[in-house]
Amino acid sequence: MSQVLPPVWTPELPDAPERHFCTDCGLSRTAKPKRCGQACQFIQPDYPALEARVHGRARRLPAPGEPGDDELFFGPHRQMLQASLKEPLAGAQWTGITTRIAQKLLETGEVDAVIAMAPHPDDPWRPLPVLVTRPEDMARCRGMRMGYAPLIALVEPALAMGHKRLAVIGIPCQIYALRAIQPELEREQGLEKLVVIGTPCSDNTTTERFHQFLALVSPRPQDVTYLEFRADYHVEIRMKGGAVRTIPFLQLPLSTLPPDFFPMTCRTCVDYTNVLSDITVGYMGGQGEQWLLVRNAQGQALLELLGDEVKTRAPGSAGARAGAVRGFLKNVERAAGGLPLRKMPNWLRPIVGWLMPRVGPRGLEFARARVEMKAVETVVHLRREAPARVKTMVPEHVVHLVRPYGLPRSSSEPS
Repeated sequence: MSQVLPPVWTPELPDAPERHFCTDCGLSRTAKPKRCGQACQFIQPDYPALEARVHGRARRLPAPGEPGDDELFFGPHRQMLQASLKEPLAGAQWTGITTRIAQKLLETGEVDAVIAMAPHPDDPWRPLPVLVTRPEDMARCRGMRMGYAPLIALVEPALAMGHKRLAVIGIPCQIYALRAIQPELEREQGLEKLVVIGTPCSDNTTTERFHQFLALVSPRPQDVTYLEFRADYHVEIRMKGGAVRTIPFLQLPLSTLPPDFFPMTCRTCVDYTNVLSDITVGYMGGQGEQWLLVRNAQGQALLELLGDEVKTRAPGSAGARAGAVRGFLKNVERAAGGLPLRKMPNWLRPIVGWLMPRVGPRGLEFARARVEMKAVETVVHLRREAPARVKTMVPEHVVHLVRPYGLPRSSSEPS
């Protein structure tokens, strides 16, 4: 069947129903949209059960009075590494590890097809879910897209075409839904093998809103070809023609963005690190390189597929995160209460911008800080905007993460 289809294919999909807590992962566009009630990260997630099914065990939680190890922050994993391809791939966001793994899966015949994101033909920043069956076509999926895209809606059509061994590259809310319906796909639609390459995600927005952001950071937004939030507290921007510019986080015009620039789903996400993937490939814990979390045996096999194409080393960790997280919490509480963010004086910004990469949390400590920031953001916004959802949307590991910052469970929430 794959020989009579374009090697990079996406179907016509129905519109997604309008929902407040929805990132349009694609499940609501399938023939059985009611599965969202059991498979959505933003309704009643059960991370311990899915972690146990995917990895053989749930993450370790600390005993009372103990701080917990890195599984509390990042979920089950066998090892964490800093990594980069020895020969970076053209057009990749970093060096191309994610798409190279998928390419190798197709080259070796480990999977029949890969479901991933490619740029929309009308807008290179808009994500378009595609089904890829030829290794060379994975090059089309390199780079970062910004916006919502119904990735999971392609899984069942792919199975119907005869592609029973699939790899999927996705962000956490997409992968949660996929893992939740995986037993049904195996039982009823013949899924034989599922390989999941996950990328971290903390905040998303619509492609239209992202264009507004580009217009704030560049006088020629139409010429921006690359944007990356780096772990050294800078945003890197590349332009047509090859010019490169870096902007310290503190110089970003975030206070001018509308309050709903990031939707409530992204402000209440409890899975920054894509815990249900076989391998997570991101940036947070890497210092100038990518950060890999090898989560299970299948994830280990994915890393080994790269062979000597990849160089790895142990990630570093430096600085202390507590002060940064507390400052973030105060701003989130002000914003959630409708108060303006506290702005740093302009004369101080360059000084602090110089200090942060040198004395702020770096490496794994930076990653821990970001995970804690997402946890406190989740609790603050849910308690204010949708308090009835706290008991169903906030898993136990998030309770542990926010407790050091004075956010214990309230009397109305389950213990």
